[in-house]
Amino acid sequence: MDAFAVSLCKGLRMRKINYSQAFVIALFFGFFQAAMPLLGWLLGIQFERYITAVDHWIAFILLSIIGSKMLYDSLTEDPSCPIETVTRLDMKELLLLSIATSIDALAVGITFAFLKTDIFLAVSMIGVVTFLLCLGAVAIGNRFGNRLQSKAGILGGVVLILIGLKILLSHLSIIPF
Repeated sequence: MDAFAVSLCKGLRMRKINYSQAFVIALFFGFFQAAMPLLGWLLGIQFERYITAVDHWIAFILLSIIGSKMLYDSLTEDPSCPIETVTRLDMKELLLLSIATSIDALAVGITFAFLKTDIFLAVSMIGVVTFLLCLGAVAIGNRFGNRLQSKAGILGGVVLILIGLKILLSHLSIIPF
């Protein structure tokens, strides 16, 4: 959702939609959103035997923290993006934005190791979905402006918290799935 919101802002700043720039933006975000969970998974499998007994609590806490931060940011930050139009992508800025919006995915990757997730399927899906969402976000941002930015963050935060709660409740056998 962070990458979607930033892509929305990038589209907003384009005077006219530039599809090659939209592709590059989506590619950066898709790549980093896929690479960070893979890195987190690699770290997580190193420590798996030490924390298997509490992995569901770790997943719940990490996802709740990430989701709560997304909610807090969406509800308290100024939702407006800079309106200054740009004609050229700043690759250094795009790289930093891609890393910054994917740091939380590193923590998600750690939970993937504890949950025995098929990491290659997961990171492939994350990368492709992020790429497609960001590509669409640039176009939406260019077309409709920044009205959707805070709503995307709120929805993303709630979904992450609910996923964490589902993991916890299913591991505690409170819910069957």
